Amino acid sequence: MNAHRGRILRLLPNRVWRTYSGGLILDRMERRAEPADGPFPEDWLGSTVRAVNPNRDVKDEGLARVRSSGGEAVLADLVTADPEYFLGAAHVERFGTNPMVLVKYLDSAVRLPFQVHPTVEFSRRRLGAESGKTEAYYILSTRPDVTEPYIYLGFQHPPTREALRRMIVEQDIAAMERCFEKIPVKPGDVYVVCGGLPHAIGGGVLMVEVMEPTDFVARVEFTVAGRVIPESARFMNRDVDFALDMSSLEPLPASAVQSTWHCQPRTIEENATLHREALVDGRVTDRFSVLRTTLTGRSAWRAHGFTILLVVEGSCDIATAHEHASLSPFDRIVVPHGLDALDITGPNGVVLLECLPPGTATH
Repeated sequence: MNAHRGRILRLLPNRVWRTYSGGLILDRMERRAEPADGPFPEDWLGSTVRAVNPNRDVKDEGLARVRSSGGEAVLADLVTADPEYFLGAAHVERFGTNPMVLVKYLDSAVRLPFQVHPTVEFSRRRLGAESGKTEAYYILSTRPDVTEPYIYLGFQHPPTREALRRMIVEQDIAAMERCFEKIPVKPGDVYVVCGGLPHAIGGGVLMVEVMEPTDFVARVEFTVAGRVIPESARFMNRDVDFALDMSSLEPLPASAVQSTWHCQPRTIEENATLHREALVDGRVTDRFSVLRTTLTGRSAWRAHGFTILLVVEGSCDIATAHEHASLSPFDRIVVPHGLDALDITGPNGVVLLECLPPGTATH
């Protein structure tokens, strides 16, 4: 029998090297002795995906590990060994042993490079993969020294294909930046960035990033805060036309960003102690779901399936039929499909973020 069945599965820190700088807040979350920004600005939660980092010889970088009273293990190994317990029979029949969702903490010290991710259709046609990289941003906080935190999302002033090619080849970043307008963000905001939309995250933003489970990206800006991105990490070992083919050149007015991609909560469950909202669901994308539960007091909490569960505010105690644990801010656990009910007590209030695969009851 799987030693982790019925257990509370804590996700261990899983820092991943990236081309940009950040991670100071993540260091503090991990209580490191000397927190600082550096090349590990992301923590991949519940990941069964290997990071694509050319020129780094790090085995299995990106794969998450869990710890429970049954020991410590690689999450991907547990899912492969016991897929119906973790994912449910319907999910396994449709997707196999791929959880179909990847969750990260992302802590940017600088603006990320301009980039674009594929749609699922592009991935199927050009990459032989069943996932693109649509993603959602749940803004947790912004750094005090950043007075106007923002993201770039889609071209408000799109260039022609040839003009964009020139900007990329010549690295005319000023011209590229003029194709965008800054989209202001604040804690609690939720935005979806669908595949094909050029984008970038501004400096000083801490977020939960929920996405399709790939590391597919075309980076059209080659230098980030003085660090040169290796050529092999720019267009996935392909050429500039690959990035151009991936990019939507349709105009996306800032008003359309707000009306279409800035997600508004929808209440799906409410009682005396619990308020549950759908933040990202079938209204915006069918690639994953994000729910938010605010709980004060004690309540039975039932998952909609395999869930990456994060504490984003407050603290709580959780209990199964066999054990219990205390969770503090930024703690995170995996809730398998077969462990769909938890008893949660948050006497002073707790806010939980639930990140789920496609095909859940919220769609």
